[in-house]
Amino acid sequence: MPLVKRSKNNPIVWPNRENRWEAEAAFNGCAIRGASHVDLFYRAESAPERVNDVEMRISTIGHAVSTDGARFTGREQLIVPQHDWERFGCEDPRATFFEGRYYIFYTALSRYPFVPEGIKVGLAVGKDLNCLEKYEVTTFNAKAMALFPGRVKGKMAALLTANTDRPPSRISLALFDNEKDIWTPAFWDEWYSELDAHVVPLQRNENDHIELGAPPIRTDRGWLIIYSYIRNYFHGTRIFGIEAALLDLDDPRKIISRTDRPFMVPTEEYELYGRVPNIVFPTGAFVKNDVLNIYYGAADTTCCLATCKLSDLMDELDATAVKLGRVKENPVIEPDRSHGWEAKGAFNPGAIFVKGKTHIFYRALSDDDTSTIGYASSIDGKHIDERLAEPAYVAREAFEMKKQPGVGSGCEDPRLTIIDDRVYMCYTAYNGVDVPRIALTSISIDDLVAHKWDWSRPVLISPPGIDDKDAGIFPRKINGKYAILHRIGHSIWLDYVNDLGEFQGEKWVEGRVLMEPRDGMWDSRKIGIGPPPIETPDGWLVLYHGISKREDSHYHVRAALLDLDDPSKVLARTDYPIFEPEMPYEKNGLVPNVVFPCGAVARKGTLYVYYGGADKVVGIATIKLEQLLGHLKAKLKKSPSRKKPASSNTPRRRAAVKPKAKKRKAKK
Repeated sequence: MPLVKRSKNNPIVWPNRENRWEAEAAFNGCAIRGASHVDLFYRAESAPERVNDVEMRISTIGHAVSTDGARFTGREQLIVPQHDWERFGCEDPRATFFEGRYYIFYTALSRYPFVPEGIKVGLAVGKDLNCLEKYEVTTFNAKAMALFPGRVKGKMAALLTANTDRPPSRISLALFDNEKDIWTPAFWDEWYSELDAHVVPLQRNENDHIELGAPPIRTDRGWLIIYSYIRNYFHGTRIFGIEAALLDLDDPRKIISRTDRPFMVPTEEYELYGRVPNIVFPTGAFVKNDVLNIYYGAADTTCCLATCKLSDLMDELDATAVKLGRVKENPVIEPDRSHGWEAKGAFNPGAIFVKGKTHIFYRALSDDDTSTIGYASSIDGKHIDERLAEPAYVAREAFEMKKQPGVGSGCEDPRLTIIDDRVYMCYTAYNGVDVPRIALTSISIDDLVAHKWDWSRPVLISPPGIDDKDAGIFPRKINGKYAILHRIGHSIWLDYVNDLGEFQGEKWVEGRVLMEPRDGMWDSRKIGIGPPPIETPDGWLVLYHGISKREDSHYHVRAALLDLDDPSKVLARTDYPIFEPEMPYEKNGLVPNVVFPCGAVARKGTLYVYYGGADKVVGIATIKLEQLLGHLKAKLKKSPSRKKPASSNTPRRRAAVKPKAKKRKAKK
């Protein structure tokens, strides 16, 4: 995340007991940078007074000026309630100087006690701050509206937050043919009837709350917006954070990139304590000489300033722009109630490309929670051309046969690797009583293509008593040995074997830890590989799933690059997820909020990733290999130093033996 520095002058504006209109609070400031000075518009809250026969603290909008953007003088009351639609207060201004006129949007309160119908957007507009005209804007509940400082495809444009008090709130785009549209009720009635078409989809979790912060800032790469993201707003402990996103210049509904976590949360005393504690709430920003100035309210009491290098923030946003894109055909495989063996789920697919086809082997789940492996194929990699009515692989050995009714069992999460003329499949074997273990089987390419399921007898390759899974084999020998990735505990392990046929009940994969969860990141709880490694000229590409320690954590996908000659050397790892649960079929299923890839195929410069959605369906996502590898290589170049990898002389770490598990709560 960019290094954010709070101003040493904080708070830059604070309550003034000598002015009754701002005696209680002065916060949520929005700044406009001019040629010679900075104008700050802020929300002021009065000492208790009688308003429309109600004893209350009334909000108005103050104004102050500064030559450096940090020290403000000349504080004055600028906007006060004058009309019925704002008679109980004017809050939280967002100001833009556009084509010679000031546009100051604010929250207008018309009812008390406050109700959604009485919380709307108002506007003060004019060439001179001493002569502003006022208009009621929205016909529905909304707050946090700001005008773009430039036209979007020839039109005036604004972002606003609809339904702030009738959640979920929606940051949305409005385009105006002329200025009068901004305050025309008929315009807004039609616009609101099609709200879904205007939304900028920034909310990650339905338990969270979002509001637009500062007016958009134009950059060469897109419109930069700073906004408020409040985690656990409706349930749990609220965490107020400040985040950023980059929107398309021509269609700001399109998110180019966004931060995946706050770059500011309350930490300073003036943010932790005040009228409403533990709040940082952005309301203004501008850029000068590659420095982004962020104005925010602290604890609903004071105005504060923080800065960071714009280039640093843009680098972070560029990193988050590396994402897999879903194919429009998703989900491509769903449970089939007419086939009992796959009636409950069809998910977590492995995939290989052989003789002009992508062959997909997916985990199928019956109503009694028995897992088998189904088969489908695709000529173009994204349309399913064939799907068999019977499993391609079923449990055959005691270690994967159901030992007692009412528990899950079988063959789970296949990962396939082609070596010479055979296809090797690692999968999780589970009998419902003992801990899950890795099993290995193989089949000739000719038999696979002919659907002659003459699999070799499966053998267990992971140690007894240890929960081990997520295994994949490298597609060729490295320094004369076969390399295998697998997961023990919360980490990814690497081991080498001389011969894949040596697993006969005495030899087990163990090795040493290759990658571990990272504290402070979204892969801080546990990680495990996705598809088997893919060889590229730049290194072994490994996609892996991760889950964080956050209470709203979910399974997501990241990428790493390993050295071609020594895979124990981790060259680079993505800082941000390249794929997350977003679609309903990824958020809702047997295990919600899961994207879980087990297969990937590189075809004509595009990486096709085959994944399970919410432990129920199969989806496909793609990315240009050049883009993903370019991002990983760029991280490698920027890294001043890397942790020294384990050498061949490093002692092998032996996994601690765990007691047998009687029941699993999760499938992964």
